Amino acid sequence: MPNVLILGGRAPVALDHARRFAHQGWTVCIADSIPCQISGASKAVTATLRLAPPRYAPAQFVADLARIVREHRIDLVVPTCEEVFYVSRYRHHLPAHARVLAEDFDKLRAVHSKWQFLELAQDCGADVPVSARVQSLDEARAWAAGRPVVLKPEFSRFGVHVRLYRNGIPDDAPPLPDLGAWVVQTLVTGQEFCSYSVADRGRLVAHALYRPDWRMSSSASFYFAPARIDAVRHFVANFARKLEFTGQLSFDWIQQADGRVSPLECNPRATSGSHLFGPDDALPAALAGTLEGCIEPSPGAPRMAAAVMASVGLFEALRRGKLNQWRHDWHAATDVLGTPGDRGPLWGGVRNLAAYARLAIAQGCNMREAATQDIEWDGQELPEV
Repeated sequence: MPNVLILGGRAPVALDHARRFAHQGWTVCIADSIPCQISGASKAVTATLRLAPPRYAPAQFVADLARIVREHRIDLVVPTCEEVFYVSRYRHHLPAHARVLAEDFDKLRAVHSKWQFLELAQDCGADVPVSARVQSLDEARAWAAGRPVVLKPEFSRFGVHVRLYRNGIPDDAPPLPDLGAWVVQTLVTGQEFCSYSVADRGRLVAHALYRPDWRMSSSASFYFAPARIDAVRHFVANFARKLEFTGQLSFDWIQQADGRVSPLECNPRATSGSHLFGPDDALPAALAGTLEGCIEPSPGAPRMAAAVMASVGLFEALRRGKLNQWRHDWHAATDVLGTPGDRGPLWGGVRNLAAYARLAIAQGCNMREAATQDIEWDGQELPEV
């Protein structure tokens, strides 16, 4: 029986991976640097293990990871969150027998950069938005010349710090925070989509697409409606082939009114599109590099984070007069946390939120920052350890 170590156990996508691997005969271990009861409480997980925080203690992180791989005889390491950058940078310290699903560090850096990604996306079969890399608001305003634009840090996540100017950048816009370089991008309007894919040595081996129908303001979504756009799949296949990429690739998209699709940015990690794959879909084989061909999710219902849909989603529906739509979508979807026979992650999620609240109070930050700041990577150099 093969053994898989799934990192980033705090994330619902890690729980989803764990259930699927266990269903298909793998022994599943989960590891993270903060409490991860959302995954650890699942019956699919054999062991829940603690790592040092990679952002603050990289040497201890990789030492912990190497020890776990040896002691638990791990065959496959699957990062799910931004710890993938630290795993990639220090993978030469890990036992050679294990497959580590993390691309070359320089390649990961390039696709994570919201500027370099747009250059790499050229000639892959999609309508890449015209953009520029700037250091100040004045530079961005001069480039925009009154056109509708989006401004975002070159390295960021969850839509944090994104600014949208539909009528150009006004004279009284606040200065840009000191977050390194920024990308100013022509505003592309239309329907939003998100994709999740797995590539193996340049071959697209798994692909899913969804509409983020309900979301936190302009940030992360909590409702995932399956979709299919052949042009998106074609682009991802070309992009993976161009980079000879191995690993998980996730993209944000806009489909314009005329049907053209535009990639906005890339996250080289797992995202919510992985929830669309069913328990019998061969996603574990895709991640393990043993799958021939390319799989897409079996036809099924939308997925949702039910607790968020029942709170934030319901509040938004009432505020915007969309209660009937909310009711329809609620009944159409299935929860990503609580599944029949495995309800533990629901209470694990509550315990995780309590832990994030304690961290936020102790560190003087908000809960989103508390939940991710120990694994975030914003383009800085990572020294040898």
